Amino acid sequence: MSGMLLDAARATIADAMGLRPPEVSFTGSATDAMHRAIAGRLAARPGTLVTSGVEHSAILRAGDRHEAAGGAVVSIGVDAQGRVNLAQFTDAISDESVSLACLQAFNHEVGTSQPVPELFDACRATGVPLLVDVSMSLGRVSAPPLGDLIVGSAISWGGPAGVGVIGVRSGVAWTPPGPYDEREAGRVPGLPAVASIVVAARALEWALAQQPDDASRCRSLLDDLRVKIPRAIPGVRDLGDPTDALPHLLALSCLYTSADALVDGLDEAGFAVSSGSSCVADTRRPSHVLEAMGALTQGNLRLTLPLGSDDTTTAGFTEALAKVIAADREALGAPEID
Repeated sequence: MSGMLLDAARATIADAMGLRPPEVSFTGSATDAMHRAIAGRLAARPGTLVTSGVEHSAILRAGDRHEAAGGAVVSIGVDAQGRVNLAQFTDAISDESVSLACLQAFNHEVGTSQPVPELFDACRATGVPLLVDVSMSLGRVSAPPLGDLIVGSAISWGGPAGVGVIGVRSGVAWTPPGPYDEREAGRVPGLPAVASIVVAARALEWALAQQPDDASRCRSLLDDLRVKIPRAIPGVRDLGDPTDALPHLLALSCLYTSADALVDGLDEAGFAVSSGSSCVADTRRPSHVLEAMGALTQGNLRLTLPLGSDDTTTAGFTEALAKVIAADREALGAPEID
């Protein structure tokens, strides 16, 4: 029975990822999936790793490890909205030494979309596999993911924590990192967490069923905040691309404020927000994404709307933010902003 349930869940998730069920395996997290995807490719075909400067920290740390072992990593810069320079990326993967290219579908911190379809075509032309991170977008946007290796996380589509997904498209040279285990197509050792995976699959079905309406509703809610907040609070602006981006994520830069005050003050007001890097344990650490964008790395916050959000989710947010910022600026002795 558990085998049938696992097969059905795998088929559901594989279909959403644009893959066949045998190409999909389950890990304990998206971080683990990213590390395995990169390690397996580099084990099969050693060479240069090409990434953007705004990838999930798991990708960047895998690159650090590759460099420490004598490998080469090329990091491609981004513009002020957090979008990678496609021309530079395309040029970088033309080198014969390149083993793998990595690019997120949407940025985790500011929501900006990345030119994955165009890069996927370029990778096909050069024969370089493309690893795509859909951890923030699967189940929340309509476009099916493209990539030769695809990684995701169930928690992003409303599933349980502890379920990561790694997809390796047939034909991609990939060697399991570590001792071989015949389970999960040799990609992940040990027994999969069947109950959690089944719940994750059902959650994904639910997310996909309501995706168009949910995305439209979330985008409308956040677009309303994008208009109201700068009018009500001087020195606050939104980050990333306001239109070609995740519909459920809003990132703000708040001049003359501290991240601690923003997060704690809004929490007391009933709003859960985050600040700093979205992919490290210490969420108050300055964001490598904002640094790469040339944006202010202090006094930023990120509001991520859950599935099923409506106008009650954001009601009173502008007023609460204004109070928190005013109190923090007064405590810091910050100058007035016209």
